[in-house]
Amino acid sequence: MSKQQRDIKKAQKESYFYREFSTLFSLLTIDEPRLSGLFINKVNLSSDGGICTVLFLASNGKAEFEEKLPILILYKPSLRTALAKTSQSRYVPNLIFRYDEGQEKVDKINRLIDKLKDEGKL
Repeated sequence: MSKQQRDIKKAQKESYFYREFSTLFSLLTIDEPRLSGLFINKVNLSSDGGICTVLFLASNGKAEFEEKLPILILYKPSLRTALAKTSQSRYVPNLIFRYDEGQEKVDKINRLIDKLKDEGKL
């Protein structure tokens, strides 16, 4: 299998896990209102497919995510079980929850660009 084929397969799996995890997480937030304010931004799958990193954004920033992370970790086994039931795969990757700091940087740059436009410097 070529590198391009592997990349396509990986992107397909990431898309699948993003869709499924988003659905499961929205159902979870109904049952667990303490998780409201968290949003899934992206899902990254490791090259061997053994680890699925779920990147979150929080309405009030990283501090809010850090506060809600222990609750997320409590639900990790249930989420993996639910993913296993919907997946056709034999193996469900380990889930890791992280805050997406990259998106925060993009938002900061966009705010700076908007500020420069407002000042007429751009």
